[in-house]
Amino acid sequence: MSSDQNVMTAGEYIQHHLQHLQKNFDFESVKQTSIVDFSIFNLDSVFFSALLGVVGCLILWSAARKATSGVPGRFQAAVEIMSEMVENQAKGVVHNPVSRKLISPLALTVFVWIFLMNAMDMIPVDLIPGIWHAVGPSLGFKDYMRVVPTADLSTTLGLSCSVLLICLVYNIKIKGLGGWAHELIAAPFGNHWALYPVNLLMQLIEYLAKTVSHGMRLFGNMFAGELVFMLIALMGGGWALSVTGVGLAIGHVIAGTVWTLFHILVITLQAFIFMMLTLIYTGQAHDAH
Repeated sequence: MSSDQNVMTAGEYIQHHLQHLQKNFDFESVKQTSIVDFSIFNLDSVFFSALLGVVGCLILWSAARKATSGVPGRFQAAVEIMSEMVENQAKGVVHNPVSRKLISPLALTVFVWIFLMNAMDMIPVDLIPGIWHAVGPSLGFKDYMRVVPTADLSTTLGLSCSVLLICLVYNIKIKGLGGWAHELIAAPFGNHWALYPVNLLMQLIEYLAKTVSHGMRLFGNMFAGELVFMLIALMGGGWALSVTGVGLAIGHVIAGTVWTLFHILVITLQAFIFMMLTLIYTGQAHDAH
């Protein structure tokens, strides 16, 4: 945070916390030929998403390495329950057992990764940005830091685009390039040359809509949760030795506790929904129209 943090208004406080630590790589050719500026990277989202991806993989690897055939410990039992849950969901939508050997672990990884990224919302709003305030400027970086990767639209759309890419790969793998190309122009309205353009347009709209909604749903819920935590933090910032100040401090504690407990459900549910949609979309790639 800036040195004049103590005199920030509520709006300035929230606006400051919604700024990403960014790096502009000055790709002039990209700027001139693209509507979207791909030269700007949200370094905080990239760092925390990569870090939590490694943590998630280490958690699953540790569970697999310590797995025993005897009575499992709590950690192994929790991971086994989670793995069985994902596998059962995968069996319901992906009917190809060979594909499930890859898709089920992928879905489990997606669930754990997104849960960990969502869980960053549970860290006190000013904790990591406060640490960065003491370190970042001395390293030549700006005093901005956001720690919830899934509250960044570029992260969630990147995840949904990755799912789209996997779906396209399975469409070609299962149906063949010719079979999938024929499906693009023959479904959903029928295999007639006059309907080919309409079918193709509808198929493209469907892929676009699924991908955008897949990413936007996760982003919208996590961004809203982040804003609520910021508003609750503002209540704590109003602490003073007065009736109003004490009331705000007490309200800050109560509201923060209640919202945190509720948000545990939100972050878990959003990770589960994203995982389920990943399974459903990859399962649809196996179905012929």
